Amino acid sequence: MIPESHPLRQLFEELVGRHYAHEIGIRDPQIVAYVSHLLAEFCDTEQVYKIRNASNRPLDDVGEMLLESDPVYGPAPSFDRERQVRKHIGDYTLFFAGMFPESINHLRLRRRRLENFIEWIRAGKESYYIVSKFEHFEYAKVAPMFATLSHNFEGCVYGLNMVKNDLEEMQHPLARCGDELIM
Repeated sequence: MIPESHPLRQLFEELVGRHYAHEIGIRDPQIVAYVSHLLAEFCDTEQVYKIRNASNRPLDDVGEMLLESDPVYGPAPSFDRERQVRKHIGDYTLFFAGMFPESINHLRLRRRRLENFIEWIRAGKESYYIVSKFEHFEYAKVAPMFATLSHNFEGCVYGLNMVKNDLEEMQHPLARCGDELIM
């Protein structure tokens, strides 16, 4: 895990905060902190693929994750497990749709579970909505945040795409400062 005080976390928070405020109008510090934390957490691939099935195989297919989250007809042994998997589906789809949208077509060609980008967005949005309905006991404080993430899911994806563009620009040897090129 990347420590809270690490400069990468600070960079993510600054970029997410700026783009969420300017591009999508979200100025909620809890949302900015959550998405920034998600970016830092997903720097570790173990976190990206932390949902496992009964055979302990990491799940990278959203369709399989949806099946795994079902406490009535699927293998989820409890509603807490449903919440855990649904939260991850929201995080996973937000991350990939915002940071690596081109990979969704690659994943789609490999597996035919969810057919297109729109279904990915729908799965992420629905998953955050379901997580927001866990509004009692220890989940009461964060439930409204997940409702906001669900309601603004497409905008959050767009904001992350702007973050991705900034990160890509930072990798180039030539950077722009105003209208002048700096070498």
